Amino acid sequence: MTRTLFDQQLHVIQGDITRLRVDAIVNAANHSLMGGGGVDGAIHRAAGPNLKKACRELRETDWPDGLPDGEVALTDGFELPARYVIHTVGPVHAKTKDKSHLLAGCYRNAMRLAAEKGCESLAFPAISTGVYGYPFEEAAEVVLDVMRDRLPHHEALTVTLCFFSEEDVSAFLAVAERAGAVDG
Repeated sequence: MTRTLFDQQLHVIQGDITRLRVDAIVNAANHSLMGGGGVDGAIHRAAGPNLKKACRELRETDWPDGLPDGEVALTDGFELPARYVIHTVGPVHAKTKDKSHLLAGCYRNAMRLAAEKGCESLAFPAISTGVYGYPFEEAAEVVLDVMRDRLPHHEALTVTLCFFSEEDVSAFLAVAERAGAVDG
């Protein structure tokens, strides 16, 4: 099932982000940039060993203390169909502190960097909703707000939200429908 939102500029699909033929995919990375579990591990495995080397170089040159929440870093895609990987670190959810601005920064900064690199297609996984514990519906609202705000500024960019399961697609679309964001 593929659904489109925001005048065909945003697509919502179920699939494997490592197989998408887009200009850039976003990696839900950890601070170390050295790979991990979930999407991060899958991207590192699919991209091959040169991704880890590139991430090590980023740590040595640009991010010696690790990539902060909401920031982005760029590497080549190596063995992926995507030309680039944009790494971002989502916030760990905290019930006592609003971190939505950090989550929004992941999406906003990745879109900005993709546009700077001349990308016309960009794919995101769900950021922070796995082991980082961000409630899915709250994260979906943040994503929709960012897309509503930023897509008009990136008219040449098509964004795909690639979810692991059909349940996540349905849950995201339910939030989008309540927000009046679904085109068809």
